[in-house]
Amino acid sequence: MHQISNYVYARDELLGLDIPTKRLPNPYHDFPYMVLEGVLSSAECRAITAAALEDKNSVQAELRGKALDTAIRKTDIHILSKEHRAIYDRRFDAIRSEIEAFFAISLSKATDVQVLGYESGSFYVKHSDDASELRDSDGNVVGYRTVAPERKLTTVLFTTSYTPHPTDQDHFSGGELLFNYLCDENGNTITLRPEAGDMVVFLSNPYFAHEVLSVKEGFRLSLVQWHDALM
Repeated sequence: MHQISNYVYARDELLGLDIPTKRLPNPYHDFPYMVLEGVLSSAECRAITAAALEDKNSVQAELRGKALDTAIRKTDIHILSKEHRAIYDRRFDAIRSEIEAFFAISLSKATDVQVLGYESGSFYVKHSDDASELRDSDGNVVGYRTVAPERKLTTVLFTTSYTPHPTDQDHFSGGELLFNYLCDENGNTITLRPEAGDMVVFLSNPYFAHEVLSVKEGFRLSLVQWHDALM
């Protein structure tokens, strides 16, 4: 493994892969991603979560440019009300400059916000947000093909919290966010269990390929957006 920040390493298998969009943040950061706490208040998180649970028009999320495949991704897309979108936009504007400074970028346009709900048994297997895996005849990953070059940065804002034993709709177990190629100094894969109101921010390229582990209990809800940027 090779060091990419003060406390995080990348697995050496990446060095042999063709990654057209490879880019990393300043290696002197403690971590190569951000976890911004308290972006939303507890009350705002509960309100957005309650609205999603009451949403009768949710649809199952599809793969980018492909038909629905529940062996790869099982999650629902919910509607974000105008009121809650306005709150989101205000909170994002307040942290935009901090994000730009950390990644040394200038954010430009962005996708719409996806409200992604994961119930018990929901998951999303390993993937990169800007690229598709290239595999050889034996099924081994040999590189990545860029399919969404406008995705430079990914933001994931949680409105529910991880806990080992959830007892209400605002908590979940399982559903960890796992960065498949990143690890600590002991080789343990980087796995995040954010709290409601936290925003996780990372570059969208294959170094930050990730998966959502299967939710065991409760309801995992996140507001996801992909951003273009000048880099």
